[in-house]
Amino acid sequence: MRLRVRNEIVCRYRPAATNVVGLMRLTPRDHYGQHVIDWSIDVSVDCRLRVSEDAFGNQAHAFEVTGPLETLTIEATGEVDLFDSTGFVRDAIERFPVELYLRETQATAADLALRAFADEAMAKAPAPLGAMHALMGALHERVTCDPAAAPVDSASAAFAARSGAAADLAHAFIAAARHSGAPARFVSGYAADPQGEGASAHAWAEVWLDEYGWIAFDPAANVCPHGRHLRVAIGLERLGAAPLRSVRGGYGEEQVASEVAFVAPYRQEQ
Repeated sequence: MRLRVRNEIVCRYRPAATNVVGLMRLTPRDHYGQHVIDWSIDVSVDCRLRVSEDAFGNQAHAFEVTGPLETLTIEATGEVDLFDSTGFVRDAIERFPVELYLRETQATAADLALRAFADEAMAKAPAPLGAMHALMGALHERVTCDPAAAPVDSASAAFAARSGAAADLAHAFIAAARHSGAPARFVSGYAADPQGEGASAHAWAEVWLDEYGWIAFDPAANVCPHGRHLRVAIGLERLGAAPLRSVRGGYGEEQVASEVAFVAPYRQEQ
């Protein structure tokens, strides 16, 4: 499947910002399940984009803009071939031993309720892979995904509320997987809907199983990504894989809106 995506991020500052410093993780990289044909980033204000790799191997673009600045627009566009890898993540850049991904963060801490839920969900599964599928299905049934919701502070909070954004379900899955002893990490990217009529920014998780390596699980959709997920960045949690993190100079409010769309329908490759 060939996927063409346009992601427009608009930042508005009231009153105008004196300057803005930002870091973008908006550029996908090749791996077993995807091949990047073309990708570009455009910023509406004159600035220099400094390209680097972060600690996790994500491609990052840093910038600094001098104001006064009322609006900043960032547009990421590109074309990527996606392949059905049945959830397996291979040939991706790996900077750390898998044990690092057992590290708990504030967003992925599991309270007693989430731990008990995970234990019960995975108790009757025949093997580690089956346990992760059981956990994904149980979380999908328990926590409703609201695409319009703003992510909350922790996996446990979303679990208690029984509702959250895709990032919240990913955090809950990661917290439960780490509780079971499986290294797990957060993934940011895009997902195409099954009808091919649109795409959205999305988040899911990857879990390390010794017998298989890294496998992706999307508890929001209750699937292992299979050719409709475009993987962009990874991290221990959402903030480490965020498409944009920025700091403004001056005082006031910052409003960030993101719109993802196809610039052309995807098509099945022959």
